[in-house]
Amino acid sequence: MAILTETYTLLNGLKIPKVGFGTWQTPDGDVAYQAVRNALDLGYRHIDTARVYGNEVSVGKAIKDSGIPREEIFLTTKLPSDIKTFEGTLEYFDISLKALNVEYFDLYLIHAPWPWSNIGANDDKGNREAWRAFEKLYKEGKLKAIGISNFDQHDMENLLEVAEIKPMINQIEYYVGWTEPKIVKFAKENGILIEAYSPLATGHMLENPEIVKMAEELDVSPAQLAIKFCLQNGVLPLPKATSREHIKDNTKLDFVISESNMKILNALTDTAENKHHATKG
Repeated sequence: MAILTETYTLLNGLKIPKVGFGTWQTPDGDVAYQAVRNALDLGYRHIDTARVYGNEVSVGKAIKDSGIPREEIFLTTKLPSDIKTFEGTLEYFDISLKALNVEYFDLYLIHAPWPWSNIGANDDKGNREAWRAFEKLYKEGKLKAIGISNFDQHDMENLLEVAEIKPMINQIEYYVGWTEPKIVKFAKENGILIEAYSPLATGHMLENPEIVKMAEELDVSPAQLAIKFCLQNGVLPLPKATSREHIKDNTKLDFVISESNMKILNALTDTAENKHHATKG
């Protein structure tokens, strides 16, 4: 469980725990509340949510009720992807701040470069406007770090052309067989840390024969193998789970995938072939 206290360092020097706890598709109310309480109780100090997940209130309550000092928890939420104006961004920041019942976010992300209702649309101008608001909030100390999600190379270049403050993170769908090499390479060249949402491919990859076989050889679970794969590639995984047992199992990462096995994993094609991509991670 030591991995939960290890950190990456962002462009601005901020330390971010190497493993986060994801809450996508975790229903508001008791399910989200208990999941986050269990995660914090088991040692997680990095919690990831989003306005569109609909569970910010429960996540915030769990953080408050945990009794853990706020400064010891790294909290991320996201701007809804259809908000592409300066004023709208400021407004939705306040909405999330009140819902989570905190005074600042450790990380705020533009959830996607386009609205989920129009995936692939060009919103270059709107993304620049949202980013301008992010920079304002960052300068005011309301955000410790700022970043993006689901941005490809073009979308990153669009912001970098005008940004006073570079995005520090790009949170993308990333798992064994779906590693977005072009996006990852460009991000790393610009000092942008990659976070992996759906590192287990929302469970779709856990029955993949090659994953299962390698996990058995290492005496670990397919989920543990998938999370460790991200870490050994220098990526920050955000596994989600709702049962205490699974939450705990996902922290048992005290093993090493050999260089030869990493080569095999990195060469695999999509290990979750039936999975629909460009989802709300």
